[in-house]
Amino acid sequence: DGPSQYTPAILRILRATNSTATFFELGFRQANYPGAAAQVRAEGSSVGNHTYDHPDLTELKPSEIRSQLTRGPHGRCMRPPYGATNPGVRRIIAQQGLREVLWSIDTLDWSRPGTAKIVKAATGPSVRAGSIVLMHDGGGDRSQTVAALPKIIRTLQQRGFVVRRIPGC
Repeated sequence: DGPSQYTPAILRILRATNSTATFFELGFRQANYPGAAAQVRAEGSSVGNHTYDHPDLTELKPSEIRSQLTRGPHGRCMRPPYGATNPGVRRIIAQQGLREVLWSIDTLDWSRPGTAKIVKAATGPSVRAGSIVLMHDGGGDRSQTVAALPKIIRTLQQRGFVVRRIPGC
């Protein structure tokens, strides 16, 4: 849901841990942080399209969906807000030359459940090679997410995982 004031701290953590990530950004927030996407890419991470202003795409007309995607960030992958999708949304995403990407692990960090709960969700037994862990760098106070991230990455690395951006995004 970024970029936001938390994005630089997340990039520093990723750099310090030799990790990368995929940032699904919002078009309207990019206007407030014009250099953020270039910085994300310069650090080896990737930027995906998360629409212009985070609507539920399943409630929009096809022309409105196309507008949200066109005004959203440029990237190869797209994550529908709330994970709300259906065959019509998927068809328009594909027509726009984008790949829809959801997640396999939701940390629920957006609800600010506490650093320990975010760490537990992101490092639990259901995490395996190829897991996509959902976390947020924007859309509100993300200080818990920033605080949890070094412990998450360290724990996953100790288990033999490498934290990387989503391939092809």
